[in-house]
Amino acid sequence: MEISTVSQPISSLSLSDLRETFGLNRDRSAPFFEEWLREVEPLTDFEQQSLDRLKRNYENIIETNPLEEVVKLVVVAPLLDLAGFYQPPFSIRTEVSTRLVVIDANQTFTGSIDVLVVKQQLWVLVIESKQSRFDVTTGIPQALSYMLSQPAASATASTGEGDRFGMVTNGREVVFLKLNPQQPPVYSQSKVYQVIETVGDLSEILQGLKAIGKQLV
Repeated sequence: MEISTVSQPISSLSLSDLRETFGLNRDRSAPFFEEWLREVEPLTDFEQQSLDRLKRNYENIIETNPLEEVVKLVVVAPLLDLAGFYQPPFSIRTEVSTRLVVIDANQTFTGSIDVLVVKQQLWVLVIESKQSRFDVTTGIPQALSYMLSQPAASATASTGEGDRFGMVTNGREVVFLKLNPQQPPVYSQSKVYQVIETVGDLSEILQGLKAIGKQLV
């Protein structure tokens, strides 16, 4: 007799679910993002002027409680452009359907990635507007679920080849993730960056995206 598979939204998964079901653990000893920022080049005048414009645009709309689509246009799209993800060897796909299958429990979790930067190694998750009043870290389990949903490449923990990266934002805050998908999978995360409120954070967000791009080339 065929056993039916239960389908649930990926957004229903918690970090505890990912740890218990997939053996996912957090590596708190590897502040990968902060280490990268020590080695990045300063932003150009054009890049800094572009971030100043992004900041002005953001401040102009934030009082109207922007919807998810507005956040994508005002915050995410310009950052991906400035970081070079709209140029070869990268390409952009949006609203990509994905699923995470738990064979032993006959469960399938489905969802849609907001922005997928192909080479299939960078996921960008914009928390829905109804959740934007919450801390950005509420989107971390969902982003990690998407990052786990692809078959593991031939990577090793020692080389880091095949690492996957994620950026989660609610428009006000940004957090970066790195996942080594080997068994058991291990992830690390950056601090929470403030898009506008903390001086210097917006520049570091862009510098970090550029550093991720170099890792993927």
